[in-house]
Amino acid sequence: MSDLNPEHVRELTSFISRSPFPGHLGMELVSFAAGRATVRLKVRDFHFQPYGIVHGGVLSSLIDTATFWAVYTGIPEADGLVSLDLKLNYLEAVRGGALLAEGRAIRQGKGICYAEARVYDEKECLIVHGTSTLKVMPGWGLKTSTPKFVTSP
Repeated sequence: MSDLNPEHVRELTSFISRSPFPGHLGMELVSFAAGRATVRLKVRDFHFQPYGIVHGGVLSSLIDTATFWAVYTGIPEADGLVSLDLKLNYLEAVRGGALLAEGRAIRQGKGICYAEARVYDEKECLIVHGTSTLKVMPGWGLKTSTPKFVTSP
């Protein structure tokens, strides 16, 4: 049986937080494990739309990121992912604070995967719920210095 390599998790967590788009929005991959990923974002002034609430695109990006990394844990090391579909329900307006997106893989297919994520505010109020369909891209794996999986006895 193969498990995620803890060194790979540390390397990838750092890499993702420094990547241009997540870094621009201020998203931080807090954790990921088999079929799960958690992303945090501290709301800042540039996240707001004209009505003084967090822009829907920011919330959509949190859902997309949490579902992506939840599915990533279950695909082969040599493969990558792209989102095919993203569906959201905005449930509450956000005016500040910190947000936590919790992603969960629902179906880990060889070609198509399906996941959901929920975004909560600091009071643990559900802000957004979303689902994503993702396509596995053979040969598009990330180039990292540590192997993705370790084999356990």
